[in-house]
Amino acid sequence: MPDRPLVRLRIALTAFFALDGFVFAGWVVRIPAIKEQTHSSTGALGLALLGVSAGAVVTMTLTGRLCRRYGSHLVTVVCAVLLSLSVALPPLTHSALALGAVLLVFGAAYGGINVAFNSAAVDLVAALRRPIMPTFHAAFSLGGMVGAGLGGLVAGLLSPTRHLLALTVTGLLVTAVAGRTLLRLDSPVPADARRARPDRRDGHRQGARTRGVVLVLGLIALCTAYGEGAMADWGALHFAQDLHASPGVAAVGYSCFALAMTVGRLSGTTLLERLGRTRVIVGGGCVAAAGMLLGCLAPAVWVALLGFAVTGLGLANLFPVAVERAGTLAGPDGVATASTLGYGGMLMGPPAIGFMADWLSLRAALASVAVLAAVAAAIGFATRRTAYE
Repeated sequence: MPDRPLVRLRIALTAFFALDGFVFAGWVVRIPAIKEQTHSSTGALGLALLGVSAGAVVTMTLTGRLCRRYGSHLVTVVCAVLLSLSVALPPLTHSALALGAVLLVFGAAYGGINVAFNSAAVDLVAALRRPIMPTFHAAFSLGGMVGAGLGGLVAGLLSPTRHLLALTVTGLLVTAVAGRTLLRLDSPVPADARRARPDRRDGHRQGARTRGVVLVLGLIALCTAYGEGAMADWGALHFAQDLHASPGVAAVGYSCFALAMTVGRLSGTTLLERLGRTRVIVGGGCVAAAGMLLGCLAPAVWVALLGFAVTGLGLANLFPVAVERAGTLAGPDGVATASTLGYGGMLMGPPAIGFMADWLSLRAALASVAVLAAVAAAIGFATRRTAYE
């Protein structure tokens, strides 16, 4: 493909990554209002929110097959339409059961688009022969920050129905523009797609080895996403409870983490070109571990803010590198496996932190983020000769 179509394809995919973060963050900031509208208890709301998780995990395991059959571009556009339409449904419900049902659809669209556009991005990375995967995830982070910020601003002006309907309209407009480009362009053929197939005697052995490497990469994604989920749900409480910070300062804590992660992803391509995948994985995991220990054990607010920012920088590129490499090795199925494990880590993080905080303390529970970041670094170093070359 000529350079111009590749550039157009990159812009279109970036738009979908940003849209995904924007829509999801816009929904999250209206959860308290939806809870009040449905008259749900905290426990009932928690069960309803599991609909997002269940729908995402089930769909992620199936989307790889759909991408192989119909192409990742078409699946991305279809899932974007479904995501945009389904985000308007929660305000129409009046019970936790109905909310859980519509969130199952929303989660299915969210999981599907994540596998589809990551698969399309993997093909583009291979065609460009540049490690640009972190820039797509930076767009997701930026979209989430904008979606959360705008959601907070309009929360007192618009009802959840009007706000989420506006997200639907925005999503459909972006999909109409970016989707048109995506559907007109064929997926670029990766450079290594023309390699000779292995002999049949070695095919089974090589397939088993590839699946093993993909699972290892999925574990790195899990360790990273565990930290992201924990920081999002428990970071502000740590500042308020352990450091006695004001609500405004507590909110700044997660903002420092999210902003640093975005900056880290924007610089990810340069880091990968200069250092390579192994050093980025190992170095990022070590930096995140040190930053989280500083953040959860610091006696002063400003030191903890610094620790949260360092943690964001360290974790920034681990997930994009793991997903990109899994897709390079095993195509859409590899992306699906790594994404499912990563999403599982994001789901596991918040409740695990809660249980550990009850048994020990919130400071000690947050230290588990540092432990798993160190585990990701150790896995990256141990598999440096098989997973990243």
